[in-house]
Parts: sequence; C-alpha cells; structure tokens
Amino acid sequence: MSTTPVIEVENLNVRYGDFHAVKDLSFQVRRGELYALLGTNGAGKTSTLEVVEGHRPASSGTVRVFGQSPDDRGAVRPRMGIMLQESGFSPDLTVRESVRLIGRLTRRADDVGRVLDVAGLTRKAGTKVSQLSGGEKRRLDFATAIYGAPELVFLDEPTTGLDIQSRDALWASVDKLREEGSTIVLTTHYLEEAQQRADRIGLMHEGTFHREGTVVELTQTLPAVIRFALPDFAPAPPVRTTRAAGGALVVETFSLQQDLRVLLDWAHDHDVELRELQAGPTRLDDVFRAIGEN
Repeated sequence: MSTTPVIEVENLNVRYGDFHAVKDLSFQVRRGELYALLGTNGAGKTSTLEVVEGHRPASSGTVRVFGQSPDDRGAVRPRMGIMLQESGFSPDLTVRESVRLIGRLTRRADDVGRVLDVAGLTRKAGTKVSQLSGGEKRRLDFATAIYGAPELVFLDEPTTGLDIQSRDALWASVDKLREEGSTIVLTTHYLEEAQQRADRIGLMHEGTFHREGTVVELTQTLPAVIRFALPDFAPAPPVRTTRAAGGALVVETFSLQQDLRVLLDWAHDHDVELRELQAGPTRLDDVFRAIGEN
C-alpha cells in the first residue's frame, strides 16, 4: 500500500454561525486503504466529509484531494465516487437511466450493464426508482458511486436497509474495488463493519479526533475482559475481580493471555468449574461507548 496520501486535511475548521462543528482537525487517508470516519451524533463527521467532497467550503484550514483543492471539481470529481445516505434520484427514471445519468454528470466512462451486475440490479434495470424497495435504492446509490471504478469512493452508511445477503454482496464488491486500487472512506453506525474491514479509524467527538489508529491500537486503549461465575464453595480467585449485575465475576486486564492462564491453572488445581466463562479483547463498540464517559 502506498503511503502517498489521497486526502490531506490540515487544521480544518467548520463553523455555522456561533457553532464550531469541526475544530482544527488534521488527518490523512493513504492510497489504497479503507479509512473509517466514525463518531457520536453531532461529532462533525458529515461536515468534515462535505468539505472533503467539495460540497461545503471550509471556514479555515487546508484540504487536498489528489493534491488538489476539492473546490476544483473539474480535476477532482471525475476521480471520486460518492454514496450518500440519500441520493434523491428522480422517481420517474429507471435504474438504468439513473446510473447512466450519474456517469454523464461525473464524466466517468463505464458499461452500465457491468455496474448494474456488480450492484446486483440487473433484473431491476428497467424498473422505475419509485418502485424500488429501500434496500434496492441503497444498491442503486452504490451503483452510481462505483460507476467508472473511481480512485476514491465515499461510502456513507452503505449497508443501511440491506439484508445479510445484500450486505455480503456489497462488501464483496468493495473488496474488488480495493483489489483494483480504489481508496475507500467509510462512515457507518455498524461498528462491527468498521472493526472487520477498516485499515485505520478516525473516531470523532465534539468536532475533533477522540482517537485515531488501527483497530488494534484503538481497542488496546481499554482493558480486555474475563467474565465467569463460581460455585458457592470455591475459594477466592487469584486475580482481582469485580462483581457484575447478576453475580458474575469480571476481570479487567491489559494482560489477557497471562491472567487467563493464571485463572485456568487455579481452577484446575482447585477442581473449580469456571461457569459461563467468557474472555476476549475490547471491541470497537466499547471504545465508542467510552467516549461519553471521558
């Protein structure tokens, strides 16, 4: 993966009157990576992406996409695909006509049939937008974003309204785009998708980054958890525990493997059953929840 940034944001500020939505935000997105921009409601994600996509001017700061200002739409827009939460297609156009129209507007060349096949819409090519289900409209949004295999693709809540099979098909298409060299910027409320697929994550809160890094780097900021229950006759366990609701014992640790081994060896030596044993590293949603606690 090239380290040459596709997106460079330096000291970005976005204000709406007296409201400071984005505050001195700086980050880069490298060529070929999948970068997830996540955050709490009102964190400034949408304002940030609107500036990067060229839909909104910055109040101050510098933004570059492919080394150009996103305001230079002639240079940047043909190389960029955008999947918005709602694209607002004309209800009287067919699926095929909608995809072809976006291709003309973005000045990217492609075969409409190929794009519809990738998005799983071949059978709906002649169907009017007004007759599509919610999931089919999301697939149409995706089709218009990937028309012409753009170098940079923004996916805003791409799997909302999709069933499991459609989600899997969409992510398979995204994987293929990445294999062909596209850079992906993702926003999603499905944190497991970001945890499974993102190379790096920017986690926003109140207009700036709360944390940024790989999934491993973010989740290592909080302890892993071991949870279990003991029979009444059991002696005190060899590691520090707290008691959770329902009576389970909880161990929070930054040394998961070591403490789990100590606990298992102790249970074996004392012939104690660790009931309902669960152990695992912190998940991204735990990091997300911790934002509001700081």
